Amino acid sequence: MADLGELDQTTRSEIEALAAENNAAELEKRLSTRLSFGTAGLRARMGAGFARLNALTIIQTSQGLAEYLLSSFPDTSTAGIIIGYDARHNSRKFAQLAASVFEGKGITVWLYEDLVHTPLVPYAVKQKGAAAGIMVTASHNPAEDNGYKVYGSNGCQISSPHDALIAASILRNLEPKVWKLDGGPFRKPISADHGYYDSILQQLRFDSRLISEHSVSFVYTPMHGVGLRHMATMIRKTGLDGTMKVVDLQAEPDPDFSTVRFPNPEEDGALDLAKQTADEVGLSLVLANDPDADRFAAAEKINGLWHQFSGDQMGILLAHRIFTQRSPLGENDVMLTTAVSSQMLSSMAQAEGFTVQETLTGFKWLGSVAQELGSKGKHVHFAYEEALGYMFPEVVHDKDGIAAAMVFLRACRAWVSPWAKLQELYQKYGHFVTRNTYWRSPSVQQTQTIFRRLRDREQPFPSRICQRRVKRWRDLTTGYDSAKEDKVPDLPVSASSQMITAWLEGSNTDDGIRFTVRASGTEPKIKSELFQLPSL
Repeated sequence: MADLGELDQTTRSEIEALAAENNAAELEKRLSTRLSFGTAGLRARMGAGFARLNALTIIQTSQGLAEYLLSSFPDTSTAGIIIGYDARHNSRKFAQLAASVFEGKGITVWLYEDLVHTPLVPYAVKQKGAAAGIMVTASHNPAEDNGYKVYGSNGCQISSPHDALIAASILRNLEPKVWKLDGGPFRKPISADHGYYDSILQQLRFDSRLISEHSVSFVYTPMHGVGLRHMATMIRKTGLDGTMKVVDLQAEPDPDFSTVRFPNPEEDGALDLAKQTADEVGLSLVLANDPDADRFAAAEKINGLWHQFSGDQMGILLAHRIFTQRSPLGENDVMLTTAVSSQMLSSMAQAEGFTVQETLTGFKWLGSVAQELGSKGKHVHFAYEEALGYMFPEVVHDKDGIAAAMVFLRACRAWVSPWAKLQELYQKYGHFVTRNTYWRSPSVQQTQTIFRRLRDREQPFPSRICQRRVKRWRDLTTGYDSAKEDKVPDLPVSASSQMITAWLEGSNTDDGIRFTVRASGTEPKIKSELFQLPSL
């Protein structure tokens, strides 16, 4: 095998520089631990060392995944694997290295020819009947990060116990066997235009004639990511040409995300440039995707003020639009949301006669639960989580920012305004107030300390919080739910994650508060989601 230093001189130089500086602390941080492979795959800072994302750790991960697939699924070699990548630093390189590993194992590789948004990978997995899919992306993380997201043969993000089995296989396959970028006879190109766009038109019941007659003009930003090409294609296919004004400074892929501090539409200030552009051209609607275009956000200017829709607000708007399209719905018709999202969808379902089911956070749960319910004869029409993620199972079993944008635009032709429609829904189903925030955590250890202190305040749980009595306490880390006779939660328990939910008594202005505090699974954050239940 070739000398590894010659194969990746950049990371070798990083380690040599740290050694020359005698920076033992940084060397220990990078070399004494390994990246942990989980249900989100890998997501980490790029750089030298086993604890960073680089050519070596990508190859090792791919070798472990390849061995796991070959040993677990007999048709892996012929079914093949789908690989896509976004515009981040090293994304194309990492995708090519991964492809070479799978080719070296005799596995067919379907490698996207150009930058794609994340939903195209699970879409292609299902369309081609592939054994698995890989998307090289870190979504809306800072520019220094990248990731390696894995989908199973069902087109969903992998779940337990597959993640642990893959992690173990990685540790058994650490010595690089292949280290090259060019392709071989097992590598096949795949393009974005292989049915995905038409599936949105067909499955989401588009009628381009109606859309073009009642079009709405808007400003769009792909947030320096890959969304523009896909958004422009859908605009053309739906007859909305001429309605979209793109934010020029954010239109083209830029791995440094040079005009935003964090390329996340949820972050304060992330849509400022888009709003400024809208003000300049006299438009009152802004649409945005995150860099890998699996999330969707929107803002509307009302009476001179910009209102950005929260994930819960957009989720309710899209859910009601789908209900309106497909009404009447019955108990076998289902929409999904998560345990940290607003309960307004449940209120709508109760009033309109369909079913809502909650899952844990993340689309690995929403996607897999949708497929499980489908196998039982249920029809899952829609799923969402508060972090700007919206899933249309008839297209893909993952969040999809392009599909969400098109459903939203179609709905806008029937509304006076999205904001006005939301107020109408509040009047009908109740005004569920949500307040979401987060704190950045310096380390996993610090996060664990904070949650330990929260649990140790009072046993078995705090009796009061902010002068309100705690009616119910659910801890999905320790496996405790005070409302259950056996104290065991209905939702899955994971000792490796942190998630506590409390229900507080009502007051003279509301019927109670539900709040959740949890550790993010993809970022160094502690998140808090608070919901005030309306007094009806």
